[in-house]
Amino acid sequence: MDSETIASGDSLSDRERQVLGLLAEGYTYQSIAQRMQISPHTVDTYLRRIRGKTGARDRAHLLRLAIALDDSLWPVGSEWTAGRVDAGFAGRPS
Repeated sequence: MDSETIASGDSLSDRERQVLGLLAEGYTYQSIAQRMQISPHTVDTYLRRIRGKTGARDRAHLLRLAIALDDSLWPVGSEWTAGRVDAGFAGRPS
């Protein structure tokens, strides 16, 4: 992941960052929609906007972007915030 793509994460809205964080935690579009009280179509719209702003090609690229971004992406109190390892571990906490 290049630094330009990571830096472009700064242009994401709060809602886009929230969707990206939940996607990285393993939530489905449907569960993201329920959690944020929006439609699954809106979740898809947010993810398309994120891909447009960052140049991410697919879901895997979005997840790599999420991991590379700073900790402000992760919802406070989330499993990822509590268990994230700064060394770059990409798995969910056990």
